[in-house]
Amino acid sequence: MARKENYTIDDLIEKVRKYQSNDENIELIKEAYFFAEKCHRGQFRKTGEEYIIHPLNVAIILTEIYADKETVMAALMHDVIEDCDVEKEEIEEKFGKEVAYLVYGVSKLGRINFSTENEYLIDYYKKIIVGMSEDVRVIIVKLADRLHNMRTLWALPENKQKKIAKETMEILAPLAHHLGIHKIKSELEDLSLRYLKPDVFYDIAEKLNKTKVERDNTVSEMLRYVTNLLTEHGITHEIKGRAKSIYSIYNKLNKGRKFSDIYDLLALRILVHTEQECYLALGIIHSKFKPIPKRFKDYIAMPKPNMYQSLHTTVFGIDGYLFEIQIRTYEMDEIAENGIASHWAYKEHKDASVLMQNTTEQKLQFFKSIIELNEDKMSSEDFVNSVKDEVLNNNIYCFTPKGDIIELPHDATPIDFAYKVHTRVGETMVGAIVNNSIVPLDYKLRNNDIVKINTSKSSKGPSREWLNIAKSTQTRNKIRSFFTKSEKEVYMERGKEQLEKELRKRKIAYDDFYQAEHISLILEHLKISDIDELYLEVGNGKYSSMMVVNLIYKKEEEPSIEKIKKPIIKNSDTDILVSGIDKVKVNLANCCSPIPGDDIIGYITKGNGISVHRANCHNLEVLERRNVDVYWSDAPKERYQTTILIHCNTKEDKLLEMLQKINMQDASIDKFVTMSKGDDTVYEADLYVKSLSHLLRVFSELDKLSYVTRIERLMK
Repeated sequence: MARKENYTIDDLIEKVRKYQSNDENIELIKEAYFFAEKCHRGQFRKTGEEYIIHPLNVAIILTEIYADKETVMAALMHDVIEDCDVEKEEIEEKFGKEVAYLVYGVSKLGRINFSTENEYLIDYYKKIIVGMSEDVRVIIVKLADRLHNMRTLWALPENKQKKIAKETMEILAPLAHHLGIHKIKSELEDLSLRYLKPDVFYDIAEKLNKTKVERDNTVSEMLRYVTNLLTEHGITHEIKGRAKSIYSIYNKLNKGRKFSDIYDLLALRILVHTEQECYLALGIIHSKFKPIPKRFKDYIAMPKPNMYQSLHTTVFGIDGYLFEIQIRTYEMDEIAENGIASHWAYKEHKDASVLMQNTTEQKLQFFKSIIELNEDKMSSEDFVNSVKDEVLNNNIYCFTPKGDIIELPHDATPIDFAYKVHTRVGETMVGAIVNNSIVPLDYKLRNNDIVKINTSKSSKGPSREWLNIAKSTQTRNKIRSFFTKSEKEVYMERGKEQLEKELRKRKIAYDDFYQAEHISLILEHLKISDIDELYLEVGNGKYSSMMVVNLIYKKEEEPSIEKIKKPIIKNSDTDILVSGIDKVKVNLANCCSPIPGDDIIGYITKGNGISVHRANCHNLEVLERRNVDVYWSDAPKERYQTTILIHCNTKEDKLLEMLQKINMQDASIDKFVTMSKGDDTVYEADLYVKSLSHLLRVFSELDKLSYVTRIERLMK
């Protein structure tokens, strides 16, 4: 398998001229080569060759898929930034912004630490795929770069061979497949298998060699018969035997098939000029050779997302041998072998870069999915799992009632379908009809299902239960985003109302309070960005409306805004420190049950020390203004009681499951009471926790339960 092609710049130019005759472009490619050759002079590869041989071979590989001049130039210079200390600006000055961008893009991917360790793999996936979606040609150069490296992988130690082969098999070969570059994809897979499982690879190769003569004779005889048949019916065509890759045979053997039972080892590919002739040829062949049921696939009427088109059928051929036959036009074959960007620009004399980008965005749902996933701002791990499970795997393809194809992960539901069509369709969905039958929302869609989503303008949005039904990570993130946004809007509205209520109570004019100078002082003091965030923080209880208003309108004896300073009291025996007082009786108010991390205010009682309230406690508004500054110590020692309400959208008894979730977070349960409320159930729980962050971890764990719709702290 290892090749050592002693190519020269003349060989490259000869190959480019086969599809690119512009002398100016040829000169630019030569300039790029001589620039790279000068930069790499004195550098050698592990194979012992001069380094320039590598980028030259990468460029040669790209000419086989008819890459444009910018891509070929970028291939020649793809290592000069990383290995020769050349700046991007120098390349831009010599060869233009577009080539410099491609070289820099490939260089960025080259800097990533290729590793199969999980933490690196996650970062690698994300960067390579998102980087790729910006310009297809960056990843095409990367694929060609990896292919030449795989051809010379024998020069590296065995442990590095396996590491690189694993990366190639898991990441780069699937990307080549989704780009439709069969030539590169197939060779990457075979070379990866050779280094990952050499025994298996050579065993299959040996068996293929042993049966080669018999196979070739059978294929030749079938080829002659089919050629005569099509010629008799006036169909101009080209027909050839098709070699099955070692990796594809390995896949079938890995699924329990016997070597002797892999019938598509015998294969023909028929090329014709028009789509109509594809179907005519199919009908003629079926009239003479009996087809196997369920083995016919029409990828012309329903192309794959990477734009692959062909008719596939398996028939009982000469002497009863099974033959897999592919029928396609010459243009379909070009795209199938070389990828979406390899052919049309030169055939139609269009700008290759624009065409590739337009084709990618319009017709490759693969890239659209990647871009959408990245925009969802999900965590790296979610992103990678989503890419692996939903983008790189073999997906299913369903139809809208108008015939548009929607690509979805296996076991996807109508919810996934609705959100893939549009987020708004998902949020207003009230039901689904699949193949003219009403189905439940947890129905598992199958290939070729026709799905109609029923929507309603009066819909209140998705249910939290959908998080357990949806298969797509992207769909689940959109549902979570809906609830986060809805809750945020509720808190903002609540915060605005609380502030205005406080202003009315204190007879302060709105216009006076909302002066730009006042708002600026408040935002600066609280370290928040804008008025909406202020409303949010007041509404969710982080700051009380009274405290915010006090920042502007202090008591008469304190007219100016002052920074509140924390008292310096060392070695305190208590978790609560009182400003300026060392020892004083302190009680936690039962009405709001403050815990470490809450903003708190001390209220001087008559004869019972200081009562400590949360800053947003509604009882503070009716108490006389005898407040004192209090603080939590830096390291609270005790656990503190707080009461929470858990709202669930089910009548089923979920008590045990919730208790387990709370115990998992090391929170102590003092009381758990079930209270029914219509179709829903509300639980009241008294918990002992270490701090507000501890309580929030409990909230987060409970929120993972699909039936939990809301959790809140109770204020009596």
